[in-house]
Amino acid sequence: MTDPLIERRARLLGPNVPTFYDEPVHIVRGEGVWLWDAAGRRYLDAYNNVPHVGHCHPKVAEAIAAQAARLNTHTRYLHETILDYVERLTATLGHDLSQAVMVCTGSEANDVALRMAQAATGKTGLIATDNTYHGNTAAVSALSTRRPPIGGYPPHVRLVPAPDSLAPLGGSAEAQPEAFAANVARAIAELEEAGHGFAGFMLCPFFANEGFPTLAPGFLDPTVEVVRQAGGLILADEVQPGFGRLGTAFWGHEVLGFAPDVVTLGKPMANGHPVGAAVTRPGIMAAFRGAFGYFNTFGGNPVSMAAALATLEVIEEEGLMENARAVGAYALERLSALRHPWLAETRGRGLFFGAEFIDETGAPATEFAIRLVEGLRAEGILTGRIGRAMNTLKFRPPMPFSREHADLALDSLERVLARTEVPR
Repeated sequence: MTDPLIERRARLLGPNVPTFYDEPVHIVRGEGVWLWDAAGRRYLDAYNNVPHVGHCHPKVAEAIAAQAARLNTHTRYLHETILDYVERLTATLGHDLSQAVMVCTGSEANDVALRMAQAATGKTGLIATDNTYHGNTAAVSALSTRRPPIGGYPPHVRLVPAPDSLAPLGGSAEAQPEAFAANVARAIAELEEAGHGFAGFMLCPFFANEGFPTLAPGFLDPTVEVVRQAGGLILADEVQPGFGRLGTAFWGHEVLGFAPDVVTLGKPMANGHPVGAAVTRPGIMAAFRGAFGYFNTFGGNPVSMAAALATLEVIEEEGLMENARAVGAYALERLSALRHPWLAETRGRGLFFGAEFIDETGAPATEFAIRLVEGLRAEGILTGRIGRAMNTLKFRPPMPFSREHADLALDSLERVLARTEVPR
């Protein structure tokens, strides 16, 4: 990216607008798992879950263009495509999750989910983990620890310690499920004692922003029991693990084996077109509609629904969930074979995998992880970092990612590991 473009961006968009990498990449074109910069250099996209079925997938692009040329208006007029899509979407879910509120972003979907929990329970208290991210509205940003809200966290919110692979709650992987549930129970008791009551617990079933720790199926069983006994709702944010990314199931909550009360969706839902949804059971929806009378001008518009429907069809027609399973298993096996004194653990599932780095003292090797990401970018591989200390290297590519693409990425990582000096 040229200096004039960076300067223009700062002048027009203001300060602190994030970019990736020390030298931001000026992307001008995408196709499949590839991106091209303004100089014509090609990059392997091993990071972006937004173009879920691949950058500029022709079926999705054609669906958007055809519908935009025919009609685009809001949902106070009748239209079939929103109904066709919700029927197809809810058929993948089960647990009587059969009604949806269509929105434009995951942030809006999570905001709606919080309102659903409060409307259904008549309570206001909310719980999330202490290292999560659920969006940018005022309500959901209060669940995030990235930037504390102005004035501090609201009194009706409690944050509980997130699960961890290297430092498990309770001191061991075996003790972690009960320890996590005990922390949730304490948070519920605090909310009840403070007079807020308990409405719901919002979580990502893959604990993605927490660093996607390795968790066995059934990990959340004790927590689900605690939440149910307290009369609260479980709100599953499927923005990152959903739509087959984990390979062995279409949804993250299926992998852990629990039934959520509300499922929220966003980024990958329409392959980059802004679409989101909150899906729930009819009883919860009735309480929400009665309390809020919610309407979203652009949520569920015909063009958005055409894009979302085409994306869902591509996932099925191209067998992308099975591809995620097979390629993800291969990539994780290759990643696990790498050796470095600071490589503490490799982990993941499907096409969401990575490696955590710690130094010789056991402290997070955040600066080293930064150098790896920068080194990979220099080799034409786009990746990122995640976790409490941002010391976990993250691979989360578009779903058409193949074994050959995995080899390219991991061959590059092997070279970058070999030549990157550890900070002193």
